[in-house]
Amino acid sequence: MSEGKGIKVKIQKFGNFLSSMILPNMAAFIAWGLATALFIPTGWWPNEELAKLVGPMVTYLLPILIGYTGGKVVYDHRGGVVGAIATAGVIIGSDIPMFLGAMIMGPLGGYLIKKFDKSIEGKVKAGFEMLVDNFSAGILGGLLAVIAFLGIGPVVNTVSNALASGVGWLISAGLLPLASLFIEPGKVLFLNNAINHGVLTPIGVEQVRQTGQSVLFLLEANPGPGMGVLLAYCFFGKGNAKKTAPGAAIIHFFGGIHEIYFPYILMKPLLFFATILGGISGVFTLTMLHGGLVGPASPGSFIAMLIATPHSLGTFTANILDVAVSMTISFLIATPILKRDKSANGDLDEATRKMESMKGKKSNVSGMLGDDQPLNPEKVEKIVFACDAGMGSSAMGASLLRKKVRAAGLNITVTNSAVSSIPKDAQIVVTQSELTPRAKGNAPQAYHVSVDNFLESPAYDRLIEKLKDSSKEQTAPLKEEEEDNVFADERILKKENIFLNKSFSTKEDAIRFAGQALVDGGYVHPSYVDGMIERDKDMSTYMGNEIAIPHGTEGTKKEVIQSGIVIVQVPDGVSFDGNIVRMIFGIAGKNNGHLAILSKIAVACADIENVRKMVKAGSADALLSIINDTIKESS
Repeated sequence: MSEGKGIKVKIQKFGNFLSSMILPNMAAFIAWGLATALFIPTGWWPNEELAKLVGPMVTYLLPILIGYTGGKVVYDHRGGVVGAIATAGVIIGSDIPMFLGAMIMGPLGGYLIKKFDKSIEGKVKAGFEMLVDNFSAGILGGLLAVIAFLGIGPVVNTVSNALASGVGWLISAGLLPLASLFIEPGKVLFLNNAINHGVLTPIGVEQVRQTGQSVLFLLEANPGPGMGVLLAYCFFGKGNAKKTAPGAAIIHFFGGIHEIYFPYILMKPLLFFATILGGISGVFTLTMLHGGLVGPASPGSFIAMLIATPHSLGTFTANILDVAVSMTISFLIATPILKRDKSANGDLDEATRKMESMKGKKSNVSGMLGDDQPLNPEKVEKIVFACDAGMGSSAMGASLLRKKVRAAGLNITVTNSAVSSIPKDAQIVVTQSELTPRAKGNAPQAYHVSVDNFLESPAYDRLIEKLKDSSKEQTAPLKEEEEDNVFADERILKKENIFLNKSFSTKEDAIRFAGQALVDGGYVHPSYVDGMIERDKDMSTYMGNEIAIPHGTEGTKKEVIQSGIVIVQVPDGVSFDGNIVRMIFGIAGKNNGHLAILSKIAVACADIENVRKMVKAGSADALLSIINDTIKESS
């Protein structure tokens, strides 16, 4: 990875981390924004009593929620509690809304309690666990609150005041429009929530206290620049981009989901100039006409913006012109860029995948940007579950979906394959969301379904319901063939290849351990292990329900000597890109010899309670018995 690309990835990850503290609490921001817009003296229905809600919500409620969420992101509920206690200290130590302080103290509290728990792991005597857990969290949280009150709060206060002074200088010097040079590109890097709620909102709240409104709430939330680009695509775009642009425009402008226009920008990077210049024009209009909001427009929709506008005709006019001017300028600049572009239509699916890669997870609105074939349930005879190599995640997913298909009495074949070799007769293709663009390219004739959690995806049930609603002939639920022992073939899964009570610092350590076990068992050549690491870097092998199935890439299939599976129990868990994994199933597949066992494991692991029983198993026999019993009960 080049140095420049590495820096960009770090910035994106940092932006995603900050956003992960804001987005789960968006409802609280909306509630506070509505209370502000309605009840303050310049609001729609001024009410002195109800206006008392506004101050405590922004001073205490929102920062503590951010602090709790920041701690929880790092170390689940326990980290969240310590993060919230630490955030209380920074709030009390300041006289301005401590959003920045919460973004510091919340994750710090989660990180420190996580490290403490790791340091005493296995050292606490039986019966004292609850006592140690409660007192350690309370003492550490209290100490952090004191440190935040005495040290962190004043520092953040000084930084916030400096930023506020800088913004004031930019406004008085007429340079505030230049902020769009950073804000508009920052959106596409998913730094928008960090910029808006981490920097602009605290300063804006202080301005509202002093003047009744703030222009800062509209710098990032203005839907005009993105709307101008989408309108240009509506008239002058090509292919699927033109077809989907009208729907995207509605979602963006009225729903406030700005990320829906990011793929259109990524597909034609010159369009960055359209959004930047559109943003500059809009902010210039705002500052000239003295527009602004009484609170953040969250989400950044035109409707939310109108609700948060002070009850003043002049301010309404300024805010509406801000959107109109920025949209018009963006449209006028985007139009010649699209009209003069002689390249191919552009790959909106690939641009969407790139956008989701930047975001670090699947976008909730990306589904409407695809170009899927329609589903004709009456003609479906074959469903293919595809993954990169066709030996791990697709086999597990196909097993679960096959069970649901049989239970529904549908006479449909469910199989699995590598994404590069999807059969031409596949009518429905199911893939991990990151692989869907490749699958569409290899099987354009099929109806495509994207999933994230292979073990508990609601997409399975939705698909089954669509297939059941057709007039296709159905039969009584089909029973799976029962076996006395699903692990009868000891060549593939040996008891000595079940490892209990292991602990790992990183997912790479865990994957290498599983890979070396496959090597030692005579299933693969040593080079296969590097393929397992590469596969997880390309696409996480986390399956959901606290399990992972590391396996090689399609290119390392030739390194497999014979099919084999190893099981690694990790009671304390290891992070796979933020997902805690406690059961690891290392896989090597040759001629599909491993699929029968892997299918049974998939069915057992579909219930999180079964996984938890496996994590507590004290012997290899006990662990296998849990899986065996589950299969018999579900047959």
